[in-house]
Amino acid sequence: MHLIATLSARFSEKKVVRHLAFWLFILCVLTFVYGAGLPGYWFAMGIVAMFMPVHALYFYSIAYFIIPRYFNGGRYVVFFICLFLCVVLSTVAFRLIEIFIADPLIYRAVLKTDPAFIWHKLDGTPGEQFARPTYLISAFEQTNIFVWIALSVKFFKMWFERKQAATEAELNFLKGQLHPHFLFNTLNNLYALTLNQSPQSPAVVMGLAEILRYMLYEANTGVVSLERDIRIVESYIALEKIRYDERLDITFSIHGSLSEHRIVPLLILPLVENAFKHGASEQVGQAWINMDLRVKDQLLKFKISNSRPELPAHPDLRPHHVSIGLANVRKRLEILYPQAHQLRIFEEPEVFAVILEIELKKTEI
Repeated sequence: MHLIATLSARFSEKKVVRHLAFWLFILCVLTFVYGAGLPGYWFAMGIVAMFMPVHALYFYSIAYFIIPRYFNGGRYVVFFICLFLCVVLSTVAFRLIEIFIADPLIYRAVLKTDPAFIWHKLDGTPGEQFARPTYLISAFEQTNIFVWIALSVKFFKMWFERKQAATEAELNFLKGQLHPHFLFNTLNNLYALTLNQSPQSPAVVMGLAEILRYMLYEANTGVVSLERDIRIVESYIALEKIRYDERLDITFSIHGSLSEHRIVPLLILPLVENAFKHGASEQVGQAWINMDLRVKDQLLKFKISNSRPELPAHPDLRPHHVSIGLANVRKRLEILYPQAHQLRIFEEPEVFAVILEIELKKTEI
C-alpha cells in the first residue's frame, strides 16, 4: 500500500503516459523476440503479457521505493538487502508463472500443430522443474535485462537532475555573491559624495535604484536582451562619472545591433565595475577607462582597459586586480557558456585589460 501511495503522489498524467509507452514498447520488443518460436505473434504477446506485472512491480519497487527510501537516505546495507530480495522474489515469481501458467499453455498450443512434440522442460514435478539451475538462471536473465535497462535510465536521470540542481545552486550562489559585492562598492561611492554634500547624491540614489531593480528582478531570468543589459552598464558608467567628474576620462564605443541578441545578465557589468574599483579609485591623478563593444553575426566581443596606479616596489603591497567580480564572471561563463566563450586578462605595469568573447543567440521573435 505504501508503494501504491508513493507512486500516486509522484506520477503526473504525462509521466503515466510515458511509463505506459515504455512498457508497451517492452511488450512489443519481447513479442517480436519470442514470437518466431511460438505459434503466432498474438499468442506470444499474451504469454509475454503474463510476465509484465513481475517486471513492472520489480522496477517500481526499486526505483520509487527502495532507492528513495534507503539509497538516497544513506542506508546502504538495507538498500542492498532489499535489492537482493527483489532480485530473488522476481526470479521466483517469473519461474512460478512459467511452471504453472505459461509453459503448459505453450506446450498445448504447440501440440496442436505438432502432436509429436516433446518438451523436456516440463518433465518432473513442479518442485523438480523449479529446482533446475538452467531454467532458474534463464528466469533471472529474462527478469533483469529490461528492468535494469529501465533502472539505468532512472539512475542517469537522477544523476543529471542532481547535476542540474548543483549547477543551479552554484549559479544562484554566484549571483547572490555578486549583488552585495556590487551594492557595497556603489554605496561606498555614494558615501563619498554625501561626505562632500554633493547635490548630485539624489541622482546617484535614483541611478542605483534602477540598477538594483534590474539586478533583483529582471536579471533573475536565464537570459535578457543584450540591449537592456548594456543600458544598465551605461547607467552604472553615468553614476561613476558623477563621482570622478573630470579626473576620469571614459570612452565607450558600441558597434553592431544589440536588439537582436540575448545574453545571460550581469556578465559585462562586473568587468566595468572592476575597472572603476581597481583602476580609477586606486589612482590619485588622472585616470582613464576605454571600453569597446562589438557584435557581429553571433559573436560578442567586449574589450575594457584601464590605467593602473603606480605599483609599490614590494609585491605584497600591489593591488590584486582579479577581484571577486572577475572570478565570479569567469565561473559563470564556464557554467553558462561552455566551449562558447573566451575571457582573457592582461596585466601590464600601466594598463589592465580584459577581453571577453561570447557566442550569442539571436532573440526569438
